[in-house]
Amino acid sequence: MAEHEITLMKGNEAIAHAAIRCGADAFFGYPITPQSEIIETLSLLKPWETTGMVVLQAESEVASINMVYGGAGAGKRVFTTSSSPGVALMQEGISYMAGAELPGVFVNVQRGGPGLGTIQPSQSDYFQATRGGGNGDYNVIVLAPNSVQEMADFVDLAFELAFKYRNPAMILSDGVIGQMMEKVVLPPQKPRRTEEEVLKECPWATFGRKGERTPNIITSLELKPEVMEVRNLHLQKKYKKIRETEVRYETMQCEDAEYIIVSFGSAARIGEKAIEQAREEV
Repeated sequence: MAEHEITLMKGNEAIAHAAIRCGADAFFGYPITPQSEIIETLSLLKPWETTGMVVLQAESEVASINMVYGGAGAGKRVFTTSSSPGVALMQEGISYMAGAELPGVFVNVQRGGPGLGTIQPSQSDYFQATRGGGNGDYNVIVLAPNSVQEMADFVDLAFELAFKYRNPAMILSDGVIGQMMEKVVLPPQKPRRTEEEVLKECPWATFGRKGERTPNIITSLELKPEVMEVRNLHLQKKYKKIRETEVRYETMQCEDAEYIIVSFGSAARIGEKAIEQAREEV
């Protein structure tokens, strides 16, 4: 850290800064507590004047997720952010993207439910995030930060994994991490990809064929059951590969442990402190 500039900011603000720095092409979103600082920070930073990144407040969560669907279909690095009820509204679009094998990044700064629930921090969306979420038979890649630093670090990683596997990736945060302020080292600025680089990285995308190839078709709809079965088998094979090669976690003092606490997000920090106190009492 001594070799880099250290900044004090909220987790939500770190998401916005990191998205610009990792070369995101567009953000489409809708404000909702406790993550509204993300779109507010993007509006203050005005990346359309520096990198050309689009920042658009859509009229709803449903509109924003379908804008992400369109941008991802063109091979662009696009993302959206929301909180629990808003992410629930996005589930149909996320399911469509998973079925069409489109890369996109979604940030969920969780709050309590069910329904509109509360605006207080929660971790109520764990099963929704890790077991599908929409109308079945799909998974998203889930990264769960437990610090402001990881909020910043996981944006580029989420894009990397989303494009590597052509699959939606979610940063599953919570209201504590989103609102708390900590020291953070932001990632270095890298340029957005050129149209030539997008074409090379995403030959499946719909960026105009110019008479040079057969059309690329982006869809999650298969009317023939035997074709849908093949698609689902392919997706399940991909999800199995992701589980086998991309699972990552951090352990602490497990070597001689009689009990192990498994947690994520802000609860992981609480669990870490509880372990320290328990060991002091032994």
